[in-house]
Amino acid sequence: MTDITAHHGLFKDTNLHVDDTGGNGRPVVLIHGWPLSGESWSEQVPALAAAGYRVLTYDRRGFGRSDKTRSGYDYDTLAEDLHALLEQLDLRDVTLVGFSMGGGEVARYVSNHGTGRLHSVVFAGAVPPYMAKTDDNPQGPLTKELADEMEAGLKADEASFYDGFVTGFFSVDGVLKVTEAQRQDAIALTKQADHTAALKAMESFGTTDFRGDLPKVTVPALVIHGDSDAVVPLEGSGALTHAAVPGSRLHVVAGAPHGFNVSHAEEFNRVLLEFLAS
Repeated sequence: MTDITAHHGLFKDTNLHVDDTGGNGRPVVLIHGWPLSGESWSEQVPALAAAGYRVLTYDRRGFGRSDKTRSGYDYDTLAEDLHALLEQLDLRDVTLVGFSMGGGEVARYVSNHGTGRLHSVVFAGAVPPYMAKTDDNPQGPLTKELADEMEAGLKADEASFYDGFVTGFFSVDGVLKVTEAQRQDAIALTKQADHTAALKAMESFGTTDFRGDLPKVTVPALVIHGDSDAVVPLEGSGALTHAAVPGSRLHVVAGAPHGFNVSHAEEFNRVLLEFLAS
């Protein structure tokens, strides 16, 4: 466990909480989804560490145990935070694994900072290429009406919103695919999220266009996605990311909801480890 300073401010630094298994293995950096924290990777860290990798998770600014800043939730800043982590810990030959919102950080990191420190990347149930449904992006899965409804729900009753969101996160056709204890673990992580950060990050993952970033991914790439993901549907995200990233691999997990790194952890881990070893 450590902290890195992602940004040196005039009055206050921005510190990010990092968990690091250490060791000499090739580093794998796991980037969590909204509105959780690095602890949401609890099903992956032991499996990756047991396979000999150095595994790092960190809490996005505004979430988990990281500093709760008033600003900096645009993807350029979030990618800069990731860049600071890799530089300060001098990580090289890294695999970045971005889940959901975290997939945006992977795409923007590559676009803004290049691939010099990277071995490969993974987009897991990730939001790229572009969530917003617009005239020039008719396949975008997020309509303005749905985005407005989510924002209003979070503003009106945070606890109730998160309870429903987490349920949908782990469900297929209204059926919960994890245990109630696992659902409660995720709800507990949402309680660490700063309200302002959650709203601004929601806006960022819903409105940021990564279509220009994805073709710049020139390292090996895996796209892994659940075919029953109702939060970030495969057809408007993972399938299009696979098409946009040259030479990428696509693995579709049958019957899996959005939170498939928990609900389908065995398959998720197997596919990830096979990709890392290839």
